[in-house]
Amino acid sequence: MSSSSLSDKVAVVTGASGGIGAAIALETVKADIEEKVGADARVLVVQTDVTSREQMQNLVHKAEEAFGPVDILVNNAGVMHVQLMKNLDQDSWDRMIDINCKGTLNGVAAVLPKMLARKSGHIVNISSDAGRKVFAGLGVYSASKMFIEGISQALRLENVGSGLRVTSIQPGDVTTFLVDHANAVSGVDEEATKMFDEEPECEELQPEDVGRVVLYAVTQPHYVAVNEVLVQPRDRSV
Repeated sequence: MSSSSLSDKVAVVTGASGGIGAAIALETVKADIEEKVGADARVLVVQTDVTSREQMQNLVHKAEEAFGPVDILVNNAGVMHVQLMKNLDQDSWDRMIDINCKGTLNGVAAVLPKMLARKSGHIVNISSDAGRKVFAGLGVYSASKMFIEGISQALRLENVGSGLRVTSIQPGDVTTFLVDHANAVSGVDEEATKMFDEEPECEELQPEDVGRVVLYAVTQPHYVAVNEVLVQPRDRSV
């Protein structure tokens, strides 16, 4: 069975200024160009704070104005602070909850009503292997990703037969500046970093590896739902 086409589909990707988000956007654009035999793909960049309901609604509105109804939403924006719970960095806790949890909800709220009305749509939530188990130094981060797993499951359960598909992508270690960006805001928790780095070294995933997994999920035939994908470095223990 051939896979579904991305041609004429409208996708919104949050957190696409770099790392995994940029790779997801690039993979979808490349696929669209290849399907159109070299024709230009249309791209719109909108600076958005995902913690703001109004800005997320505005992002979706601008996409709809430029291209038409949103077929695919990729909730990718996220932050990861490596910190021990006992150090009580509540500002970092708030930041992870605001961006990872509330940001995902704001994305869902911006697209869900119209997707249900059209009986068609795909929400892709970028979770983490830390959404499946807790890592030392990632207590609140893991909790925020478990939140995303719960929201993804609820969306599936509550909307069976609606035409909506919901996919959770759970990457392991990926070569990005995610931790560096967080450390620039909150500083480095040396004890937490040491505990987090105790895992044996291995070749990490690249952002485009995750981008290809997202592309696989969103190009399946309409009756196929890829509910979740755990993607990790080959030599990393689960």
